[in-house]
Amino acid sequence: MVKAKYQAVLDLGEALKIQNGNVTEENGVLKIKGTANTPYEKNILWDKIKEIGGDNPSDVKANISVADESVYARHTVKSGETLGKIAKQYYGNASKYTAIFKANSDILKNPDVIHPDQELIIPNL
Repeated sequence: MVKAKYQAVLDLGEALKIQNGNVTEENGVLKIKGTANTPYEKNILWDKIKEIGGDNPSDVKANISVADESVYARHTVKSGETLGKIAKQYYGNASKYTAIFKANSDILKNPDVIHPDQELIIPNL
């Protein structure tokens, strides 16, 4: 029953390719364990858990670790994106695009010019 309630979280974990995943149900509590690639992916999972169960759900226990804490996320540029749009997605603030530009100065020479399929580092702020 609890597993069905949180199926969207489990599906998201699969989509994010969470490593070493383990899900068990014990006495009406769903226990989720695994390793996200980046802090951003861990946050997405927690946001989904809270969306379903509220800010402090008692029917789920999640132990999500992070494989790479050196960056907040990694992002592959899609057609039509700008650094401002990408900053808004990850930080909620388009003006933080400068942090992304600085973190990728080895591949970006102008903050107004990015190309599809470039992999950008989204730095921890």
